[in-house]
Parts: sequence; structure tokens; C-alpha cells
Amino acid sequence: MKIESLSLWPGKLPGGAPLVTGPEADTSKPGVGMTGGKPVIRLGNVSQPELHVYLPSGKRTGTGVVICPGGGYNILAWNLEGTEIAEWLNKQGIAAFVLKYRVPTGSLKPNWEGPTMDAQRALRLVRANAQKWGVTPDKLGILGFSAGGKTAGMAALQNGKSLYDDQDDTDKLSCRPDFAVLVYPAYFCDNNLQLQPEYAAMVTKDLPPFFFAHAADDGVTCQSSVQLFTALRKVSVPAELHIWESGGHGYGMRPQKDKPIPTAWPKRCEEWLKARGLV
Repeated sequence: MKIESLSLWPGKLPGGAPLVTGPEADTSKPGVGMTGGKPVIRLGNVSQPELHVYLPSGKRTGTGVVICPGGGYNILAWNLEGTEIAEWLNKQGIAAFVLKYRVPTGSLKPNWEGPTMDAQRALRLVRANAQKWGVTPDKLGILGFSAGGKTAGMAALQNGKSLYDDQDDTDKLSCRPDFAVLVYPAYFCDNNLQLQPEYAAMVTKDLPPFFFAHAADDGVTCQSSVQLFTALRKVSVPAELHIWESGGHGYGMRPQKDKPIPTAWPKRCEEWLKARGLV
């Protein structure tokens, strides 16, 4: 259940503003680009990042998750990979925080840096309000889809190293997620489908646990998940990887005909969270 929303930053965005071309708006056209028979809200021109707070109405586990919707660093699939995910997490007793991170940043280099700053700030804001929102500070994870999966993954790979200078006292808190869930993450591989060297260099044995879900026929190659998982396991970071034969890309949790992955990955994720004592 949505409780409130708040601005991420007290002033100017560190790392630079996104390349907006107009006011923030849903860029979807009626009846076009449906997923699972339902429309997708595609938020564009997000120049003021926000955190939207969803708290469970029933049991509360103390676990919290910051959610990073995908959208190629051009838009945010706000309901498909954001608010609908928050509602699912709430049913598991998990506090959910949908991150409206800055877009578009697709033409900036690196395109992930500004959004990852937003993710780090979001993790700190949740910890700053942990008592108010019923979150145990060391049970706070991050979850992302596609480009949002890249953002979530980069936040985890930083391992608590801040990408920006402190803006206020909130930034004295940790920005390290305690676990990361990456669903069809994008942009981790080079043209040879190997983990990009700069990301491989970030993989150390003290990273938080990772969960991956991807389809083998995804146009955004599943090697992003496979190669990062492999690198993590080489240094004994706890990690779990699920690859389905088919499923494509950009489904969130919406059921698809003859494709089990949209409803299967959440079940596997729930089992993983339970095994880790998070639900």
C-alpha cells in the first residue's frame, strides 16, 4: 500500500541532470505497447528523482527492497516493473520503495552513473527512515529490471563506495544493499558476450548475495546474468541463477501465454528470500 513519496535530493543532482526534452509524462500511446494485455506506464523526462514508499498492511518482516524499473535509461516502466512489484513484495511482508530515478541518461557516459547515484541515495534514505517505515537497516536489498537491473547491480557492485560527495547527514549512512535481485539485467557484457572488464574488476568476495532471473531467448542477452553470476561464484559470493528456455524481455510479473517465467521467477525469488531469512 502506497504511503508517501519524497524527493531524493535536497538540491542540485550530483552527477548532472538528465537530458530531458519536456515535462515528466507517460510516453505510452493508448492501446500501443501492451504487456500481458494491460498498458504500461512509460515515464519519460524524469528530472526530479523520487522515492515512492509502499508498506505492507499485514505482517511485516523488517525486510525492505528498493525497486529500480527498467526502460533502457530512456524511460521507466513504472507500473510493470515498479508499482506492481511493490505490491507483490508487500504481500510477502516486505517494505517496498519504488525508485523514480533520473532519465533519459542513455546518451551520457557512463549512462548508469546518475541512476546509480539515485539508487545509493534511496538506500540511504530508507535507512534514515528505517524506524518510521519498519525496516531493519541490515535487511535492505535492491531489485531491478533490465536497465534498472544494471542500476541495481552497479549499486551492489560498489559495495558501499559512494559515487557522490555527501549532500547532507543522510549520506553518512551506508549505501550498500544487503542483497540484490536482478531480473533480465542489461548492459553487463561486451560485444563478445563476456563480462566487461571494468565490472569484472568490481567483483570481490565481500559483495552481498545476488539472485538472477533471465530467459535464454531474451534479446537483451542472458549472458549479462550468466557472466556476472559466474564471476561472483568464482570468488564465493552467494548467488543463485535461473535461466528459462523462453520468455523474452520486459514482462515484469505479468502472465504470458505459454511462457512460465513471469510467474515462475517471483516464486523462486520468494524461496531464495526465505532461505536467507528475509521473509
